[in-house]
Amino acid sequence: MLPFLYRALSRPLTPLALVYLARRRKRGKEHPIRFRERQGIAGGIRPDGPLVWLHAASVGEATAVLGLIEHLLDTRPGLEILVTTGTVTSARLLETRLPARARHQFVPADLPSWTARFLDHWRPDLALWVESELWPNLVFAANARRIPMVLVNGRLSARSYRRWRSWPRLIGPVLSAFELCLAQDQHQAERFRSLGARHVAAVGDLKAAAPALPFDLAELSRLRDSLGFRPVWLAASTHAGEEEIAAQVHYDLVAKHLGLLTIIVPRHPGRGDAIGEMLTGQGLRVARRTRGDPVTRDTQVYLADTMGELGLFYRLAGIAFVGGSLVARGGHNPFEAARLDCAVLHGSDMSNCAAMAAALAVAGGAETVNGAAALAQAVSALLADQRLRAERAAAAARVAESGLGILEAVLERLAPWLDRLAPIKDLAPPPRRVRA
Repeated sequence: MLPFLYRALSRPLTPLALVYLARRRKRGKEHPIRFRERQGIAGGIRPDGPLVWLHAASVGEATAVLGLIEHLLDTRPGLEILVTTGTVTSARLLETRLPARARHQFVPADLPSWTARFLDHWRPDLALWVESELWPNLVFAANARRIPMVLVNGRLSARSYRRWRSWPRLIGPVLSAFELCLAQDQHQAERFRSLGARHVAAVGDLKAAAPALPFDLAELSRLRDSLGFRPVWLAASTHAGEEEIAAQVHYDLVAKHLGLLTIIVPRHPGRGDAIGEMLTGQGLRVARRTRGDPVTRDTQVYLADTMGELGLFYRLAGIAFVGGSLVARGGHNPFEAARLDCAVLHGSDMSNCAAMAAALAVAGGAETVNGAAALAQAVSALLADQRLRAERAAAAARVAESGLGILEAVLERLAPWLDRLAPIKDLAPPPRRVRA
């Protein structure tokens, strides 16, 4: 009954959805060339052979499954992959990170005719949904076509869980359409069970198993030569409000650490203009990567407002504050920094990566800061004591290494469906890196 209700309620919204998407395209939030994909119109030809479809909401979820995609394609040569996301930023990232036999398309808006068009063309043999972005019409349409679906890396925020508990008759049928739910931990597993998921297992957070971020070796060497022996620290994946904090930290430390360079890598590069204006408005001398500005002796802040280069700047800095954690965004993956020889700092809100943050804290591989003053103090201590920085980075790397077994656990759970689609070539261990 509920699938019919969803379709009936959403079908009249099609004209409004077209207007909404057109406005987003004008504002640069929808890719102009691939606008039709949001209507379920395919952006490519369906490949021959079995096709696994993975849906990930945005950058974080897509990055989490890159290692899974790589291993599936390496070990099952008959398999093809389709990845859908809903943001321009994630599309740009995947254009450079997806291996051969994998392609990206925007997920269709959740309207009956558009989801049907999408499924008619791609005809996936297995659907893997990542974390918790569940579109009811798309879920029900796939289930009606008997496409097996598995939720991987399942996670519900406390806010989402409270909301869905108030509407159990809405979320229950959606979750029961999944043959298996692989949750990030036991706490998350209990949330999914209580909301109606049929078969649930806790296997760990795939973000903890993500391979090291790629980088350009020649560019790393060039940047190191340009910096010389200047002290450097990095504010990574920052959100609005955190760039101001990074600027304050720079002002607090520049007298004590002569020649200090602060590198800021915003989570959303499209904010580069606004961030640049804010920094120059505070009297800082800024070089922007998108403009090709060189880093000179006078540069105080390097604004790396590009996509897919975070691995480069983690390797360059050695001291990394992980953003989204001082402005109630749940934080971002600290293991990305930990795998690249960084002493890790983050704010108090790491709810998106709670298990990883807790493991780093226990091992002494990360420090929690609660504002600009505490961040400045922590950065200063690490800049002043290279032995302390190295010890923190080594502890963080050991913790991050322990997370690589999670991918094996996920693959073992998926094997019953994958074995029916494409035989495995060998049992090589999951790879440690994804092709750049």
